[in-house]
Amino acid sequence: MRRPASETKAAILQAARERFAADGYERATIRAIAADAAIDPAMVMRYFGSKEGLFAAAAEFDLDLPDLSQVPAAEVGTALAAHFLERWERDEALLILLRAGVTNEVVAERMRTIFAAQLAPVIAKAIGDPQQAPVRASLAASQVLGMALCRYVLAFGPLVDMPREDVVAWIGPTLQRYLSG
Repeated sequence: MRRPASETKAAILQAARERFAADGYERATIRAIAADAAIDPAMVMRYFGSKEGLFAAAAEFDLDLPDLSQVPAAEVGTALAAHFLERWERDEALLILLRAGVTNEVVAERMRTIFAAQLAPVIAKAIGDPQQAPVRASLAASQVLGMALCRYVLAFGPLVDMPREDVVAWIGPTLQRYLSG
């Protein structure tokens, strides 16, 4: 029995996310992703055109950043740290990007684009200085990406075992300095 196009596309994306997360961008293949989705590899190409197109669709995500202008100025770093920890823990697309971005320039560029497009405007609004926003957003991204790499990918102890509140307590002040220092 044939699946509707929307179900087929959803199955491909789910299989791609799982395969990219497990194998990384370089080792994941269209053939393996198609097998995981129980479809012909030609269907993957039909819907997404290429491995790069499939990856872009599978790794599409919204950082879902809060309106930091509503957070007291002295608490913005803590709010941002808490938000990113929650996002890393609920969305495997971020982990896919992080794992693959370390070794693949296409993926690294995708991450840079997503973080620049989504984080800098929120920070500009929060700090009230659009000129400083790109620098401050880049520094904040370096902190949250480094934490995520060590906690969720490399599993550095004791960071991997720390309660979320403790990680926020450690990282929040650093983010605060990047945003307002």
